[in-house]
Amino acid sequence: MPVQTKDSGDGHQGRGVGLGLALVSAVAFGGSGVAAKPLIEAGLDPLHVVWLRVAGAALVMLPLAVRHRALVRSRPALLAGFGLLGVAGVQAFYFASISRIPVGVALLLEYLAPALVLGWVRFVQRRPVTRAAALGVVLAVGGLACVVEVWAGLSVDALGLLLALGAACCQVGYFVLSDQGSDSGTGAPDPLGVIAYGLLVGAVVLTVVARPWTMDWSVLGGTADMNGTDVTAALLLSWIVLIATVLAYVTGVVSVRRLSPQVAGVVACLEAVIATVLAWVLLGEHLSAPQIAGGAIVLAGAFIAQSSTPARTTLEPIVSGGPEKELSTPSSAA
Repeated sequence: MPVQTKDSGDGHQGRGVGLGLALVSAVAFGGSGVAAKPLIEAGLDPLHVVWLRVAGAALVMLPLAVRHRALVRSRPALLAGFGLLGVAGVQAFYFASISRIPVGVALLLEYLAPALVLGWVRFVQRRPVTRAAALGVVLAVGGLACVVEVWAGLSVDALGLLLALGAACCQVGYFVLSDQGSDSGTGAPDPLGVIAYGLLVGAVVLTVVARPWTMDWSVLGGTADMNGTDVTAALLLSWIVLIATVLAYVTGVVSVRRLSPQVAGVVACLEAVIATVLAWVLLGEHLSAPQIAGGAIVLAGAFIAQSSTPARTTLEPIVSGGPEKELSTPSSAA
């Protein structure tokens, strides 16, 4: 959806609210890894932590799902896609990756999403991209080389890297599907309903994959070590469910509706910075100087790639950066 450029005060106010919501979402999402990693290290499988996160959030949002039950008939593909990619996929890949590599590295890799979208648009759809967007991709890939320290022979766990890249692929789906139908006026699907059903779909899928009945539930009754400090496991889980999931998804999806996928994605890049700083302070995960420099380059590349996307002016737009493309009929945005 194109960024609204209204001259009225309401237009500027709506954009300001959207930016504020995007920032809140970035902070909330950024705190998920530092709360989840101690639970994983305490003995929970990463998939079990993801299931607890998504199932708990789905339970909180259940009343909204009942209220917007008409979406099941009108937007089944959107709900299924958002649940599979934007909820189950992103969280499962991300939590699995942080069990093997530092939180900061995992999130920096996840923010290669703009480059992935750009490559798909250029080489699969065969649409031209701007030079600025291409420069952003080059910077992001170069920064990635520094983050993983390729000169040391990929000192970071290779499987962890692949899992983080999987999260990046699913994150593309999150931004694109969050924007679907946003220019349909009163016919646009309610974002809270989409989130509620997305969480329900994600919970069902993860129940099959994670098999929570095999989980060591006793871990939740104890404490988890956070860089030498014992923290109640139930408190960490509450943070993950209420703040890093419910609040993060609600503010994130609403911000995409008020802005656009590429603008909201630029603000969301702050998530990597926030998560890296929190992991440094709370978990003691120190990154090397080249990794910090590489992370800055990755974020700069993501910023350039996403912010270089022009507003859509035709029914078949040329996408030049950022996770924005049409998924539905020509009359509705993706």
